[in-house]
Amino acid sequence: MSSTRVPAVALDRVSKRFGQGAPVLENISATISPGEFVSVIGPSGCGKSTLLRLVSGLSPISSGQILVDGMTPINAREIVSFIFQDPTLLPWRTVQANVGLGLELEGAARDSRHAAVDGLLQLVGLTHVKDAYPRQLSGGMKMRVSIARALAASPRVLLLDEPFAALDEITRDRMNEELLRLHRQQAWTVLFVTHSVAEAVFLSNRVLILAPNPGRMQHDIPIDLPVDRTPEVRNSEAFDTLVSHISRSLRETHAVPTP
Repeated sequence: MSSTRVPAVALDRVSKRFGQGAPVLENISATISPGEFVSVIGPSGCGKSTLLRLVSGLSPISSGQILVDGMTPINAREIVSFIFQDPTLLPWRTVQANVGLGLELEGAARDSRHAAVDGLLQLVGLTHVKDAYPRQLSGGMKMRVSIARALAASPRVLLLDEPFAALDEITRDRMNEELLRLHRQQAWTVLFVTHSVAEAVFLSNRVLILAPNPGRMQHDIPIDLPVDRTPEVRNSEAFDTLVSHISRSLRETHAVPTP
């Protein structure tokens, strides 16, 4: 007898409105398999960040259903980590102390906490700055600290809300490559919000495009690129074709009549 694989994230006709206002999201349905890397793009104000907040349980849905590994978002909080655009590091704590904050709050023993943090710092390549403070770090380093802190919770689902938007292009490309390296090692399920089509194509197995007013699913586009996304992939014809196709689809969302 074969068992049915539970989706990592399942959205079924999800809608969200704040108070009596117009809906922000309407009738969103999607299924994300364990280990998939899915990016969400769309015009500003289409509800991309709101969608992540619903999946994380930080905001309740208005209608529909969200299941994360078969659980409601509230019950799945222990297996979900959220990385925001701002690294939100505590300036008075060192890199090591920032990464270990969640473990410290959970009451983990000092020795086991330090061992876990040391392993995470090695994973993200920051062992050499573990005693530094946020003010001494570059933007890319701060984001690596934020990622390491999120990984300390041993998540199965990782939500990222434009984490590299403030970085210069070269640093952003390097962080994309670093994130994929970590994804191959850790095999989390990723839901990634970005405004960059090229970033979405480079990182993802699929790209979801939301149309605005209200936010609703417009396209679900598979990314047919090699699993091993080396930097050279960005120079390939297949990459350019996908970027052009998704950019055209994204422009068309502005022409879709509001229901």
